[in-house]
Amino acid sequence: MDKRQLKAFMCVFEERNITRAAALLNLTQPALSATIKALEEELGTLLFERKPRGVEVTEDARVLYPHARRMIGDMSALACRFRKKQDKVQLNIGIEQDIAAAHLGNLIGRISLVLPEVLVTLDPGCTGDIRLGCENLLCEDELFIPMFDESYVLAFPQNHPIGQVGKLTLEQLHEQPWVMSPEHESHQRFLPLYGASGGISRANAGNFTLALDLVAAGFGLTIAPASLVEAHCELSSRPLPGHPLMRRVGICYAIQAQLNPTIELLLANLDH
Repeated sequence: MDKRQLKAFMCVFEERNITRAAALLNLTQPALSATIKALEEELGTLLFERKPRGVEVTEDARVLYPHARRMIGDMSALACRFRKKQDKVQLNIGIEQDIAAAHLGNLIGRISLVLPEVLVTLDPGCTGDIRLGCENLLCEDELFIPMFDESYVLAFPQNHPIGQVGKLTLEQLHEQPWVMSPEHESHQRFLPLYGASGGISRANAGNFTLALDLVAAGFGLTIAPASLVEAHCELSSRPLPGHPLMRRVGICYAIQAQLNPTIELLLANLDH
């Protein structure tokens, strides 16, 4: 049993059709059939039942398939381990807006422990093999592995009078000038804090990072994730009154990404 036979078996198993599988593997149909037959003879069992249209998998084939996937993955991982640096396996990670450097650094550190030989490439936006983003911004058909839970806080310039207030109330917030992000998905959640009339907006921003820049420039107060405020040395923060508002940051990925042995290994180590 070799890698060539296992790949041929997996392709036929997934396609349920010898002709299509042969085309995908760049083989002739007789060559693929001979490869499958040799594997069946070596294992001493029938893997596929030939039908007029395609094939049906046997129970033994169903048992073999996950083992074949794991064996191919182990072979690939072992080969990667001994490749030269220029042949490193690449891992492209999309990074959403408003992800703090602390969260990104934590993820990169964990990746380096699990996959020390991988070449990591970071790209902005909804792209890559996996991406670091917020659970409530999942794309359609994506899965999610949570990594960080964090609260939204009130962000304001250092030495702002609101930092000296003992117990912060909603009424005190309603009197403040705000930097808002009306197009952001979180905006509706913040409306009760702005006030019944929608608050006094001094400036608008497209994301939390830009909103914090406006706060640092003296345009007003804003609500933002604690990790982003902590990265601004010009700003202070304090908890919001009432029930805490939270967001969850983690790994967003399409289910097909798990077919890549490198990503499957990483996800398994991140999901605990």
